Amino acid sequence: MNNAVRPPAARPSERAAGPGFADRGDDIGEPDFQAIQQSPEFKLLRRRLLWFVFPMSAFFLCWYMTFVLFSAYDHEFMSRKLFGAVNIGTVFGLLQFVSTMLIVLTYRRYARKKLDPQVDRIHELAGVGKK
Repeated sequence: MNNAVRPPAARPSERAAGPGFADRGDDIGEPDFQAIQQSPEFKLLRRRLLWFVFPMSAFFLCWYMTFVLFSAYDHEFMSRKLFGAVNIGTVFGLLQFVSTMLIVLTYRRYARKKLDPQVDRIHELAGVGKK
């Protein structure tokens, strides 16, 4: 087994990244995670994520609680027949699945447009290639 210390791999993006961001100077050449976390690029990524997650979570929680409260306290409304054996409660329950899928698809689109390019930028600055 070879115990020699290997020098860190040279990365072309280190020069453009600035001091401390791409390499913290240790023997394994890992990115400086603290510098990345403090960078404006990372802060923008977090802000974009939170601007999506909190409103969407609040929306879904309100929608879900509406369903729960109607189910618990307004049996007459929820048991009203729409057609055949299908009542309003069944439709509300199925709409929970539909709304969940819509949220997932909306997040996927949002992440592709707003989050993924920012992650790629942070990877570039940190000298980390795509896996």
